[in-house]
Amino acid sequence: MPASPSPLAIAEIADADIETVVALWQSCGLTRPWNDPHADIALARREANSTVLIGRDGAAIVASAMVGHDGHRGWIYYVAVDPDCRKRGYGSGIMAAAEDWLRQAGIAKLQLLVRRENKQAGAFYTSLGFEESTSVMFAKWLDGRDPTP
Repeated sequence: MPASPSPLAIAEIADADIETVVALWQSCGLTRPWNDPHADIALARREANSTVLIGRDGAAIVASAMVGHDGHRGWIYYVAVDPDCRKRGYGSGIMAAAEDWLRQAGIAKLQLLVRRENKQAGAFYTSLGFEESTSVMFAKWLDGRDPTP
């Protein structure tokens, strides 16, 4: 049985945290060549309807979640837990913080995307009460790029 987690201190990302968070996302395999993580963080911080939450264990950033809403549905991206700190409840903790952020914004429904091949992430979200949607996602780059895999 894993040891009891230390309390996860949740805060919104600050400028000084950006490089550490990008490195966390990279170590968790969340970045893709077609998405600049620095630009994603800047976009999430630009308006009041989105942010990046970080979870600290002591001084170390060990978890993150980008959270936002379109006024109707909430979305979460970049959920990450330091690979050396897994199985301590940090994933559940950062997800609970993101859900609370959305509740405080008056958002009743939360959605997220998981790549089909990421069975571990699918199992994690299922354990938190998420269900696979029957909807099909369509995507289009508005800047003219070719579709991404």
